[in-house]
Amino acid sequence: MSYLAALILGIVQGLTEFLPISSTAHVGLTARALGLPDDGMAAFTAVIQLGTLLAVLAYFARDLYEISAATLDALVHPARLKAALGLGEAAAGDPDRALKARLGLFIVLGTIPIGLCGVVLKHFIEGKARTLPVIAASLIVLAVVLFLAERLARHRRDLASVGIKDALVIGAAQALALIPGVSRSGVTLTAALFMGLRRDDAARYSFLLSVPAVLAAAIFEMKDAVRSPTLTQNGIGVILVGTAAAFVVGYASIAWLMRFLRTRTTLPFVAYRVALGAAIIGLLAGGVIHDHPAPPRHGAAAAASPAHHR
Repeated sequence: MSYLAALILGIVQGLTEFLPISSTAHVGLTARALGLPDDGMAAFTAVIQLGTLLAVLAYFARDLYEISAATLDALVHPARLKAALGLGEAAAGDPDRALKARLGLFIVLGTIPIGLCGVVLKHFIEGKARTLPVIAASLIVLAVVLFLAERLARHRRDLASVGIKDALVIGAAQALALIPGVSRSGVTLTAALFMGLRRDDAARYSFLLSVPAVLAAAIFEMKDAVRSPTLTQNGIGVILVGTAAAFVVGYASIAWLMRFLRTRTTLPFVAYRVALGAAIIGLLAGGVIHDHPAPPRHGAAAAASPAHHR
């Protein structure tokens, strides 16, 4: 792999990781266009995704710190835990701290479904699900669902109104991100919109919810990914280029999407997903590209990662 190829893949990873358009589809198609073999691409992608993970940690650093501190505080003080769960008055008259603790608890709760589904469906996700027809169908189906969320839901609620029902529904939706082409950010954003959240608050909750699952998956995967021949043969320089590009572009992508959704709808992403899905189907039907499942990924926890199944 050349430095240019690593740079291009890092840019594509950073750009599509957070937009609701599926990074699985884009990184895979880009690798094909660059003439790179599928063997080892999963390992390379696992490493450069550290860049996008660092991007979301950097962008939401203050939120994540305050949510973590408030959640830990609530767990050791029963009165504050009750306040966070709406079972008592906010401790010391601080509803903001109670809200942050509640969000922390809901993020943990919302992470459980994707972890369980990843373990149960591991072999299916790593095998038959990782095909171009599945990716194309997922792109189009979620586009239709996202369109319905835009048209039918009332986008009036903010993060302060998020309750346990919202956490369960959005968390369950995140588990669908295990299907390649669905898009983790896309499916959680769609679920949040259906629950009535404003677009920018829906995106913020989606990003915050992604952190535990992506971080846990990265920790479990890295020990196997770093031993991959693809990584050891390419050298640390190529990997650093891809990771740095993913971080810079990923950070810019988050900032842009948060601004975009304050005043605009997700309909451009709906149209793009349909167009890309239809293009993949057309190219397959015309024999221009041929489908073949991606190689199995490394590590027992690999299937639980939403970062690889967007």
